Parts: sequence; C-alpha cells; structure tokens
Amino acid sequence: MRRNKLLSILLLGFTTLVCCQELKKTEKSVTQKKPNVVYILTDQWRGSALGYAGDPNVKTPNLDNFAKEAVNFTNAVSVTPVCTPHRAALLTGRFPTSTGMFLNDIYLPSEELCMAEIFKAEGYNTAYWGKWHLDGHGRENNVEPARRQGFDYWKGAECDHNYNKEHYYANNDPEKKYWEGYSPFSIVKDANDYISAHANDDNPFLMVVSIATPHYPHDSAPQKYKDMYPLESIKLAPNVSDQWKERSLKELQGYYAHCTATDEAIGTVLDKIKELNLTENTIIVFSSDHGEMMGAQNVKPFVKQLAWDESIRVPFLISYPSIGVNKGAVVNAPINTPDILPSLLGLANIKIPATVEGENIATLIKNPDPNADRAALIMNVAPFGGNYNDSEYRAIRTKQYTYARTPKGASMLFDNLSDPYQMNNLLDKPEVKEIQQDLDTKLNAALQSIGDEFKTRDYYLKKWNYTLDEKKHAVDWWSWGKGEGVLQSPIMK
Repeated sequence: MRRNKLLSILLLGFTTLVCCQELKKTEKSVTQKKPNVVYILTDQWRGSALGYAGDPNVKTPNLDNFAKEAVNFTNAVSVTPVCTPHRAALLTGRFPTSTGMFLNDIYLPSEELCMAEIFKAEGYNTAYWGKWHLDGHGRENNVEPARRQGFDYWKGAECDHNYNKEHYYANNDPEKKYWEGYSPFSIVKDANDYISAHANDDNPFLMVVSIATPHYPHDSAPQKYKDMYPLESIKLAPNVSDQWKERSLKELQGYYAHCTATDEAIGTVLDKIKELNLTENTIIVFSSDHGEMMGAQNVKPFVKQLAWDESIRVPFLISYPSIGVNKGAVVNAPINTPDILPSLLGLANIKIPATVEGENIATLIKNPDPNADRAALIMNVAPFGGNYNDSEYRAIRTKQYTYARTPKGASMLFDNLSDPYQMNNLLDKPEVKEIQQDLDTKLNAALQSIGDEFKTRDYYLKKWNYTLDEKKHAVDWWSWGKGEGVLQSPIMK
C-alpha cells in the first residue's frame, strides 16, 4: 500500500512537472513574439500584369505560386496612382488631402506618425531597402537618418531608376554607393542576409523591400528576360488604341522582362523565409504603388495619375499562415492604400493610432469573402507633369463599378464586371440612373469622412504652399526614358 502511494506521489509529481512544462510552452506560444512583417513594394506594376491575374503574356511563376498560398485582393487600388502620394498614404494610413502628399518629390513631414515608428514602439526591428521618394530634398541626396521615419537599418535612395547602376546610402554612411549589377537582385540579396541575421532574434522585424521595377525605362531590363518576350508574341489588350500599338508593344517587351526578373528576385525572399521556418509567423505582402496606362484608352505609355484601372489597380497578395486563412482565397472588395497600415496593425494586434484614416480590414483578411464589397476612395488633387492638363478628380472603386467626378461634374461610370476593359462609359444612361445616384452618395460619404470638400487644384496648392510649373515640368517621359530628357521635381515647396 505504502509503495503504491509512493508511486502515486511520484507519478503525480512527474505529471505536474510535465504539465507545468507544457503550460510554459503554451504560455510561450501565446506570448510569442508578434509576427514579422515583410512588405514587398514594387513600382508601376499593374494589377493585371501577372500570370495569376490572367495576363496572357507575362511569366511570374514565383508570384503565381505565392498567390496559391495568400489572400488575393483582386481590386486593390492606389489612393492616388503616382509614386510619392501612394508611399505617404501607405506609411501613414492617411489620405493625400490630409497630409498634403499629393505630388511627387515633396517631403513627408516628420510630424506624421509612420509605419516604422509605430512598429518600433512595439519592439520591432525596422529595415528599409530601395526607392523611398518621400524626402523632397532631391533625388540624388541622402535621406538622412533623422528623416527616415523610424527605419533603423537602411539601404535606400530617394529615387533612382537606373537599374544597372542604382545608387543607395547605407545606414549612417553619407557616401553614395551603388548596387552591384541589376538592382532588384542585389537588393533582395541584402534583404535575405538581414532575414538570416535576425531570424532568431527575440524581437520581430518589419521589413519594407522597395524595388523600383517594372517602372520605366523598360529597355534596361536584362537581355535574358527581354528575349522571353518576342514582339510578335505579345498580345495587346483590346482597349489599346491603334495610335499607341507599336510603341506599347516595344514597351511591354521590356516591361514584362522587368516583371519576370523581379518575380525571380522576389522568389528568393519567399524561399529564404521558408528556409528559415519563418513563414508561419510572418505577414508577407506583395504589392505596387500604381500601374500605368501603356496605350490603353488612347493614353501613351508611362502615364498614370488617371482613374482608369490600368493606372489605379495594383496587385495585393497577403499571407499570414498563423491566422489559418484558406490558401488561395480571393477578396473582390477593394483594399485602398490608407487601409493597409491599420490592417497590418490589426493582424499584429497592435493598437491603431487615432491619426490613421484608413479602415482596419484584418477581419476580411482572416475571413476572406469573395462576395464582400467596399467603396475605395481614389483622388488626384493636382495632376502634374505630363498629366498637368488633366482634370482633378475624386472617384470610388467597388468590386463592380468605377465612378468618378471632376469639378465640372460626373465624368465616368463603368461596370467592370461586364466591361473589364472599361470601353463603355455608362454615365447618365437611364438604365443605370439609380446605380449612379448610389455611387455618387457613396463618393460624397467617403469625402465627408475625411473632410475633403473637393475643390480645384489651386486651393490645395495654396493651402500647402506648393508651386506647380506647367511648362518647365511637363516632362516628356518617353524622351527621359531614352536618356534624352532631364527629369526635375514637379514642384517647389
């Protein structure tokens, strides 16, 4: 009896010890470090220009495979489809009319609370690579550490599209350096080294890998990839006008080449994360800042800023296995640029600052619903450069419709499901009268929610003390891409 009692006590002690150990493991898993965040931002990559998105030409095997593991937002849009405004909205979660960041080459004020500052306050290591375009001190100048908005590890540049000799500044070193060879490959190599070095850190990391391709110039893509796209094999979209077909074919050859090369570079980052067993607890995003028209709607290649899908629609894939999302899930409701920061914070269980204007749609990411819908507000406050003569606009994009207004009144209404190339403007047609009224109401509500009265460009230029020089800065992007023009800032602050 005594022996049995002793055995029972020993067994109880052993069981208690095991339970305590398991409890500690459980507590550790519950209180494990917050998810890493790897945000891969590309430049001028159209939402349609991927294999998984149905493009009949482009080869993007790595991102196609990633789409099978991620949530695919098929109607992600850029709040203002041009570089600086999108990047400012991404980092702040705020609209261009609230920050004044509605032109290129202007400075994002240090007073704005930004992504890296928020994550850093939660114990994250923060790192940035590549194109920044938020400093406003000149494209060649060093973005000094005090102006990096909370990013500590730094190998970036204000703006450079010379992909075979792209410059950058490293951390606290003021000396200009150059990426070796074709920059997307060199950038991701350094990013992978960072992941390896920090894989076992107690603190999580926030990485923004900003790759400037497939933005023009397109003829600088490596020949190996251009050879994959013979001109005679490229199929143009039906809304590309005859005027621009020849030029669009030539540009698409290099554009797709950049896409395929960049896809290969991104694939190495995805592989590194898997290799180090970080996938489960890492939020990975692939997206772009805007698209480009490429001859669609009779608009020449390189142009963006407009409310057409070729300009506003961007890819957006997001993966976070720990939350148990069905792989390959699709969301057709739009996600807008200001929504991205609060949604990442929501997924990471970080409090969203009151300054953020975008919506936290983490719930939709966790529970993807292809039938859900939202109205995403898009704007061009003051068209500049080659778009100077275009009108200001405010627009909304839902999963089915695009509706836009200029100061003179409604300008476009497209049913993007029945008319995916936006070739039939339904504006003011009797059969869509109620739909148009509903979209107009939604647009007004979106504007009211951020206090935007939708005035003409002159009002906003004066409010933010900007000067826009029409003649001096309406750059011929085609000539510049061929090295024949001089690229200058479109504004003076």
